[in-house]
Amino acid sequence: MSHNISATGDTTYSLSLQQKLATLLGFTGLFILILATFNVSFPNKTLWLTLSLGAICAGIVWFGVKQYQNKIAGIKNDGIQFRSLTSKGVLAWILGLFLTGFYIVLYFYPQYLGLTEEGQNNTGIIALFDPLSYLLSGNPASQWFVYGTFYTIAVVFFGVKFIYKYRHNHYQRLRTFSVMFFQLGFAFLIPEFMARLNSESFSLPYYDFKNIWPLNYYNFEQYRVDEFISAGNIGIALLIFGVASIFIITPILTYKYGKRWYCSWVCGCGGLAETAGDPFRHLSDKRLVAWKVERWVVHSVVVFVVLMTTAVVYSYLGDESKGYWLTRDVFLIGVALLLTAIFTWVMLFKRNEFKKDALIGASGYMIVILFLIGLHYFQGSQLFLFETETLRSTYGFLIGSIFAGVIGTGFYPIFGNRVWCRMGCPMAAILGFQQRLFSKFRITTNGGQCISCGNCSTYCEMGIDVRAYAQKGENIIRSSCVGCGICAAVCPRGVLKLENDNLKGRINPNEILLGNDVDLMTLVNEKE
Repeated sequence: MSHNISATGDTTYSLSLQQKLATLLGFTGLFILILATFNVSFPNKTLWLTLSLGAICAGIVWFGVKQYQNKIAGIKNDGIQFRSLTSKGVLAWILGLFLTGFYIVLYFYPQYLGLTEEGQNNTGIIALFDPLSYLLSGNPASQWFVYGTFYTIAVVFFGVKFIYKYRHNHYQRLRTFSVMFFQLGFAFLIPEFMARLNSESFSLPYYDFKNIWPLNYYNFEQYRVDEFISAGNIGIALLIFGVASIFIITPILTYKYGKRWYCSWVCGCGGLAETAGDPFRHLSDKRLVAWKVERWVVHSVVVFVVLMTTAVVYSYLGDESKGYWLTRDVFLIGVALLLTAIFTWVMLFKRNEFKKDALIGASGYMIVILFLIGLHYFQGSQLFLFETETLRSTYGFLIGSIFAGVIGTGFYPIFGNRVWCRMGCPMAAILGFQQRLFSKFRITTNGGQCISCGNCSTYCEMGIDVRAYAQKGENIIRSSCVGCGICAAVCPRGVLKLENDNLKGRINPNEILLGNDVDLMTLVNEKE
């Protein structure tokens, strides 16, 4: 008998009988939803919706358990780069096009899913979800309720699969429980329960507590502010919480834990990327050109959302100070002073670390400030030469719909699971800026143990060449790092470690860590 010996191991992969049955069960549930989409009438919608969603959830969990049940605890990505679905093959393109098509219909043609005008009964798949919507909020379903249900099921039940796969790793289990909890509770159930509390005399806006500006770019529009104020003390508290989240809560948590507290533990986008998107994390573009594009695109989105929000708030403020202190003058001056303070601080105290980036960033935002002050002399709603609603709707269409939904999620199988987080999310960009500036978080490396296997770089969903840092023994302090910890989990030698420590020595130069003409004992003593 001859044996095949390969450094890559056995690359063959086939589904077991139970995995095939689990797949059949899941697709049976999906088939019910497809029938409903094509207006097949189900006499007992509650029963058929329960059967459909139950079959999908059970199929996901059953498949995941059988995939990893008989394997030794540890990261197993067997054959992942040889399968059509996870290596940009035909199945990947089919899935990508299907998801993209679903998002396009969801965002722009919800009538094809059965959404009707107010006062009329829903049809199609949306009507099938009416019983669940009435149970939670007391209202008929919408396309967003259907989407939210799918989204939550994906995060929670693919999260179960993820936990079973990474069951040997406490950090991975804990953060996955966290994103499952926040998606199910804060993003799905609580907003629906809040809607149930509304009446003719009391109304709260639909509010996802974990969505912070600029991710919820709409939170400070006039209609939202009016809704908060009209809801009395509770509404005012929510409005204050939204402002405090930006200027107090977010910086403190990012200082202590890095952007991972949000991007990998709380955020719904990150939650979907980490659970349902886990099989596609190795598809992230690692090229230098991708990193350069990422920096320019994501920071351009931040500039866009800052200007857009400023214009929207400016449009409904008054010019007179009588009765209300926040006038247009005060607001624009406040925005200008805030941006000036931030980038003056960067240039004074961080220019050696950021180098050219600090100069470009500070110069760019100084131009924005001068732009704000100059355009202050133009009155009316066209502060930025466009109607503020045009700015808002353009941002919502291009960034909120096309980028975040259609491309960001629909093309997981082609671009990887974090393309939105890398290229388009303004929240990730701002948190990354804070992380690079003053966070205690870093990934430390033990270069002497690195065998250059490349697992860390391969499975970095943010496209960071982790191996290059590990080979040099250099701390990883990257604004794009979401602290998912997969690089450390897949390392066979324990080279990488996620740490929170003091800021001294956090960003270390290569020549010191390589030991060139350095008193190593002095260096060790300095780090203690």
